[in-house]
Amino acid sequence: MKDLEIEKDALWCGMEILEKARLWYIQRLQENRAQQENTAQRERIVGKSGKRAAQVHSCLLRSRIQRVNGSLGAVMSDPNGISIRKPNLSEAEADSDLRWQNSVLTQQVSDKNRRISSLELDKDVLLNQLRLLLNR
Repeated sequence: MKDLEIEKDALWCGMEILEKARLWYIQRLQENRAQQENTAQRERIVGKSGKRAAQVHSCLLRSRIQRVNGSLGAVMSDPNGISIRKPNLSEAEADSDLRWQNSVLTQQVSDKNRRISSLELDKDVLLNQLRLLLNR
C-alpha cells in the first residue's frame, strides 16, 4: 500500500510538471506566432536579413525543445514509465563524448550562422548605400 502511495505521489508530481510544460509550450506558441507576424512585417521593410537573424536566434531553442519532446516520447512509450536498464560505464562514456561533440558542433554551426547573418546584414547595408549613390 505504501508503494502505491509513493507511486501516486510521483505521478501527481509528473502531472504538475506536464501541466507547467503544457502552459510553457502554449506561451511559446503564442510568442512564436507574434514573432512570425513581426518578422513578416519587418521583411517587407528590411528584407530577408531580419528573417535570417530570427532563424539563428531560435536554433538553440528548437534543439532543446526537440530533445525534451524526444525524452517525453520515450517516457510515454515505455510501459513502466522509466527505463530500468542502466547503461554500463563504456556506454555512458561514449554517450557523454557524443553529447560533448554534438554540443561543440552545434556551437560551431551557431557561430557560423551568426557570422553569415552578420555578413548578409552588411551586404544589405552596402547594397542600400550603393543604390543611394547610383540614384544621385
